[in-house]
Amino acid sequence: MTSPTFDQTKLNQELLVSDVEGVTRLTLNRPEAGNSLSTNLIGLLQNQLNEIAKTPSVRVVVLESTGDTFCAGHDLKEIRANHDRNYHEDLFKQCSHFMMSIIKLPQPVIARVQGLATAAGCQLVASCDLAIASNKARFCTPGVHIGLFCSTPMVALSRNITRKSSMQMLLTGEEINAEAAEKIGLINCSVDHNELDMIINSYCSKIKNKSRLTLAIGKEAFYRQLEMGLSDAYEFTSEVMTKNMMARDAEEGIDAFLEKREPVWKGE
Repeated sequence: MTSPTFDQTKLNQELLVSDVEGVTRLTLNRPEAGNSLSTNLIGLLQNQLNEIAKTPSVRVVVLESTGDTFCAGHDLKEIRANHDRNYHEDLFKQCSHFMMSIIKLPQPVIARVQGLATAAGCQLVASCDLAIASNKARFCTPGVHIGLFCSTPMVALSRNITRKSSMQMLLTGEEINAEAAEKIGLINCSVDHNELDMIINSYCSKIKNKSRLTLAIGKEAFYRQLEMGLSDAYEFTSEVMTKNMMARDAEEGIDAFLEKREPVWKGE
C-alpha cells in the first residue's frame, strides 16, 4: 500500500488529517489495533466532520486507514475494560451519531478500503456515499462468532444490500471478498490494489469540479427520500428540484451547456 503524505497537523496519533486541493483525507491510524474505533477515535472523527460541514472549501472527504486493516470495528479490549451499561449506551449512541453525520455531511464521502473491514468497520464502509476497495479487501460482520450480533452495523448494511445478502453476512459471520462485495452492492468497485489510489483520485477529481451547492442539495435529498413512500418521495423531490432550479449555479450550468463552455460555480 502507498502510504499517504500528510501536509498538516496531526490531531492525535489515532487520526491523521490532510487537506489538498479541496479533498480532505481522514486517516484512521491505529494499525496495531486494526484501526478499531476507540471512543477517542470516534470523537476525533466526529469533531472533524463537524468542522468539515462548515467548510465550503472542502469538496470531497476520503476515509482511509494505515496498515493492512481498514477497520476492525469497535475496540473490544476497551469494551471489556469498561463493562458498564452506561458506557455501552454512550458508546453505541456516539458511534451511531458519527455514522449519521457521514450521511448528513454536505460533502460526498468516499471510503478507501485497502484491507479487512469488520463489524463497525463494515458499517463505516456502508455509511459512506461511495466505497472503492482493493481486490485484497475483505468484509464481514462476525459478531455471532463471539455471542454479539452486529445489530448497529446491520442498519447501514441492510440499507445498502438485499435482505438475503445482509442476513447471510450477519448470521454466518463469514468473510466475503471485494468481488463479492461489489456484486451485492456493498462497494462501488473492486480494483487492483496498485491502482486503488489512482481510482480514488479520479473520483475525487470528478466530484470536486461539480457545484458544491448542487451536490449538497442532492445528497440530502437522496437519503431523505429513501425513507419515504413513493408518492411522498416524488412530492418531496419535486420541491427539491424546484429549489435547485432557482439556484444561481443551476442557471449557470444550463447557460454553460447551451453556450458550449465550462460552467463557473459559485456555490449559490
